[in-house]
Formats: sequence, structure tokens, C-alpha cells
Amino acid sequence: MSGCPRTPDVTCDVVIVGGGAAGLALAHRLTASASPTVTLVEAPDGPLRPPERTWCYWDRGTGDFDQAVSASWSRLRVHGTDGRAITVDPSPLSYRMLRSTDFERLVHSRLHRSPGVRVLRATADTVRNTADGAEVRCTTPDGRNLSLRARHVFDSRPRRALPPARTQLMQHFRGWFVRTRADRFDPSVADLMDFRVPQPRHGLAFGYVLPLAPHRALVEYTEFSRTPLTVEAYEAALTHYGRDVLGLGALTVESAEQGVIPMTDARFARRVGPAVFRIGAAGGATRPATGYTFAAVQRQSRAIAAALRAGRATVPPPHGRRALAMDAVLLRALDTGRINGPDFFTGLFRRVPPERLLRFLDGDTSLWEEWGIGLRTPVGPMLRTVAELPFLPRRRRPAPRIGESHR
Repeated sequence: MSGCPRTPDVTCDVVIVGGGAAGLALAHRLTASASPTVTLVEAPDGPLRPPERTWCYWDRGTGDFDQAVSASWSRLRVHGTDGRAITVDPSPLSYRMLRSTDFERLVHSRLHRSPGVRVLRATADTVRNTADGAEVRCTTPDGRNLSLRARHVFDSRPRRALPPARTQLMQHFRGWFVRTRADRFDPSVADLMDFRVPQPRHGLAFGYVLPLAPHRALVEYTEFSRTPLTVEAYEAALTHYGRDVLGLGALTVESAEQGVIPMTDARFARRVGPAVFRIGAAGGATRPATGYTFAAVQRQSRAIAAALRAGRATVPPPHGRRALAMDAVLLRALDTGRINGPDFFTGLFRRVPPERLLRFLDGDTSLWEEWGIGLRTPVGPMLRTVAELPFLPRRRRPAPRIGESHR
């Protein structure tokens, strides 16, 4: 606990629950200028604290977290099922990777310099609205009970159940940080999707390679499907991909990461009550059709901080309505098998200018640009899906254990 008060009850302007990407990003934004008093509640060491994970995003120029970026790539590559490679340069955008521990270290160093911020290691037991704001009841690692009272609470903890949806797939993955004996990687090119792996009967699968040096990389196997695999199945898929597809030869696995991200057209409510809000993945920041979250979290955090400075408490939607509508169509088309996933994504990289495509995946394109991209997709199956979506019921489905990865 850093700067934590000793009294059993704490009063401040804002309490942020959760010290992941969303919680840290919002705390950082609130300290960027004249800010309210903030208490950030982070889970103590143990099962509630996630292991180190990887986040990636694309951006232009310099950014607030460049000090934490461990690698970046100016070129991106996609391999089709036929083995043909498509290499693109999305300048002025570049693809960037940071590790959660580096991000946490950087943000914490900035928070500790802000006198209005407390960082509390505790388990948030309950969050509730009160007559004059909200209250978070916590338990500290030494067993003390603590009541945090605030005008506003922003909760980033994963939901226990996902909202009803018409379509719900899962993006599930396992990755190895590997070191090879010989130089096998080109550090200037990131492989976003490599479809030269056996495709499942339902959904799609691809390899993902982020080179860190000529002999080091994150090598990952990912599926978009309804059910995660066993660790043994992921390991077998990674072994096949590294040995038979990439030809890596002898290698050492230095560490591994694994997770599940929901890909759903559910509607995520961002307001729980007059003074309690959900942020991050819990507030719908994950892009349904891609699983990318980090960039949307940054946009959402900037918007929340600006609203609070203007005297308003609100959590703007992290994605626009058009983007969510297009994602709903794509998810349904993939789930029904109307479109071939590898051909669909490979076709986009072949036919759409790369900078425009990345802006499209980030929800930053105009209606005219989106119309042009839509014409480069399988129009018939997509229109059929558009026609049926309004008549499909929304159902509750079990929530996966959500992992935070590069997306």
C-alpha cells in the first residue's frame, strides 16, 4: 500500500477498483492535470492478481507509454492457408507491444508523484451506491476491513456473467516466449495472422509471431471458436506450428501465457447506478470482432477524465454503434460458417490499404470508407446475416475466464 491512510474509513472523490490496464489508465489520466482525489484498489498478491500478460495496439507518433513499450513493428504480415504471404506497411501507424509489469511500473511511478492519489492493495468485497455517492468495502492483506466512500466508483473487475447475446465466440490462445539457437525471426515484421495451421471444424485458427530479436519471439496459437482447448492441445498446436510451419529448430520456452477473451455482440451496461460505473472489458471495451482492448481503454479513460474535469460523471461507449453493428454481422457470419474466416481476413489485407484497415479495426473510419471496405467482403453472405440478426433472440451463456493478452 502506498500513501494509504490509516483510518478504517476513507473519503475521496474517485475510487477505481482493479489495477489492470483499465484501472491504471484511468488513474493515470486523472493525475494528468488538476484532478480529484483518487484511491486505486489493486488486488493483493494471490489468485485474484493476474499473472504477467502482454498488450498490443497500433498508434502513430509518440505516446504516453512509450517508456513501457518493449518492441514495435513498422511492417505487418498475414499468411493465407495457401502459404502466400501478404506484407504491408501501415505507416504512419506502427504496431506496439508492452508487458503488463512494465506498464504497471511506469504508471505506478507517476501515481506515486501525485499527492492526490492513494494506491491500496486490498480485496474489493462489495461495491454499492449510497445516498451521497458510493461505497467500496475492502479487506486488506492483514485482515483489516476498510470502507472507501467516494463520489464516483469506476469498477474494472471482470464480470461474473456476460450479458445476453445473439452470438458468442471465444478468442482463446496460448503463447510461448521462445529463444532459438539460430536466428529465425525478422524483428522488423510482426505476423498478425498465420493461417498455415490446421483449421478447426468450427471457427478459425492462426499463428501469431511477435519477434523481439533475431532469436527471440512471442509465438502464439489462437482460435476463434466456441470452446477453449486443454493445455495439452495448445502445447501440441504450438509444437506443430513452431517445428513444422516456422521451422524454428531447437528452442527454449522461457515463459508462457494463456487466456480466453469473449467475442460477443452482447450489450455491456456501463452504469451500475447513480455513482458506480464499469470500465475496461467489464464495460465493453473489448472489440467484439478482434479482441483488441488496450487502445479502446485509453480512449475511454481520456473521455472519463475529460468529463470529470467538466463536472460530469459518465463513461462514454468505447466503440461506436456502426463498429458494433458490423462486428455483430461478422461474428454471426463466422459462427454460422457462411464465410470462411481465413479467406475473409486474408482478403481484407490483400484488398484494403493497410493504414485504412487498421483504422477500421480501431473504429476510426468514415461511413464512406466503411462502405468501400464492405464491398471487399463476401457481400451475399453478409447481407443474409444482416437480414436475420434483428430476429435472433439474445441468450445468456456461461462467461469464460477472461484473459488479458496482446489484444
